[in-house]
Amino acid sequence: MIYDALISPFVDYGFMRRALIACFALSLGGGPIGTLLVLRRMSLMGDAMSHAILPGAALGFLVAGLSLWAMSLGGLVVGLTVALLAGLISRTTALREDASLAGFYLISLAAGVLIVSTRGSNVDLLHVLFGTILSVDANALLLVASITTVTLVALALIYRPLIAESFDPAFLRTTARGGSLYHIAFLVLVVVNLVAGFQALGTLMAVGLMMLPAAAARFWARDVWSLALLSTALAFIAGLTGLLLSYHFNLPSGPAIILTAGIFYLISIALGTQESLRTRYFPSAHYHD
Repeated sequence: MIYDALISPFVDYGFMRRALIACFALSLGGGPIGTLLVLRRMSLMGDAMSHAILPGAALGFLVAGLSLWAMSLGGLVVGLTVALLAGLISRTTALREDASLAGFYLISLAAGVLIVSTRGSNVDLLHVLFGTILSVDANALLLVASITTVTLVALALIYRPLIAESFDPAFLRTTARGGSLYHIAFLVLVVVNLVAGFQALGTLMAVGLMMLPAAAARFWARDVWSLALLSTALAFIAGLTGLLLSYHFNLPSGPAIILTAGIFYLISIALGTQESLRTRYFPSAHYHD
């Protein structure tokens, strides 16, 4: 019975195996990125950036239809452009970066939906917005795996300045040059990981697998490395569980994955060992080492 429930779907069906591999790759890259977004208080910025890639993906759709590489390239170019413009506006005007991104987010979302709606069908629009992880093919896996590899290598190279900037950006600016460069590099990593997630989960939910596990991990761990590791694990477990639920109960796979991650988040808020509702309002129930 356990074999039929947990293992058989991935042994018997190639599309389930490819979806699981995609979830694993997205978790490896998205876990550390989501953790840094939480630490840098940029969680909503991640959501804004996920919508910023929509018009680029829509333009790629207009040019080449549901082409993986065209939509990915379009999303990457427009996402990076929005990130750089938002940063430039925040540094040259009185508008803060989050407010600038919010403006671009609304424009991008409306423009992307308009483009797809006027030139495609409702099915095409749903594909762009919500993704189809069960239709991930070898080319999509190659793209996701490549982005994950680049992300992990880049994070290994700039780990220390990113952590320093997360906790004390003023200190980094006064003791080392290139603070803005590290910030831009981080935004690039956010965008490319959202592009990877877009292929599987669509633009509206790509950020969910990145942010919900990271936010949940915050209630269980303190150190940055443990936060990133736990965030990665929770993201993969959410992907695995969501795929199994979608298979056994005929549910949409993307929403099932994100809602599973959301359940982990709610449980963590209530029962986590670090500043959760349980430890704050029921301290007697908190076990000390």
